[in-house]
Amino acid sequence: MNVIPRIVPLSEQGLTVEFGETIDLQTNKLVLDFAATVERATIPGVMEVVPTYRSATIYFNPLLTDAAAVTAQLRLLLATAFPATDPAHTTHHIPVCYGGELGPDLIDVAEQSGLTPAQVITLHASVTYHVYMLGFSPGFPYLGMVPDRIVAPRLPTPRKQVAAGSVGIAGSQTGIYPQASPGGWRIIGRTPVHLFSLTRPQPFLVAAGDQVQFIPIDMEEFRDLSSDHT
Repeated sequence: MNVIPRIVPLSEQGLTVEFGETIDLQTNKLVLDFAATVERATIPGVMEVVPTYRSATIYFNPLLTDAAAVTAQLRLLLATAFPATDPAHTTHHIPVCYGGELGPDLIDVAEQSGLTPAQVITLHASVTYHVYMLGFSPGFPYLGMVPDRIVAPRLPTPRKQVAAGSVGIAGSQTGIYPQASPGGWRIIGRTPVHLFSLTRPQPFLVAAGDQVQFIPIDMEEFRDLSSDHT
């Protein structure tokens, strides 16, 4: 491990282990491997491990342990070569209907990129995206990275309501809104697939470390698949 991780206090019941300052696959892999190692270690009092782009936050029960004890255990784990996570992550093929009322920002992204909407769609769907983390809302996957030609800034003013299933771009990232919520990403399409559902044994469809491939569909296919997922 070339980086020297830092353990930073977050709260009375949380510690964050930082692995770097950049968003890249190597750093994220370290984060995911370490998070899996902490979960396997079953440290007394630790309740949850939450990986992000470049760090992992460890939440613990302050009635059962304290920050000093957890920090000591984390340092022991960091001093060893923690094993790699299972490479057999799931690849999800997510259908998306681009543009129109389902992708109101597609034309803006195309104009900013000097491309046609069709070219934006082709480029966006040409990448197999890495799921760096889940956040913002339950099941929201942060995916990267979009092709350089379609990198686009967030909206100057966030929308008060973005429909569930909306696929957006923010900078070099792309993502999918699992629930209707406010949001400032540029929406270029929508998927009928439910990324978060309490009726499933595992509520989140995707997990950090998975891969996502977008499949363009038309409005008729979107309606058919929407009825299948109701």
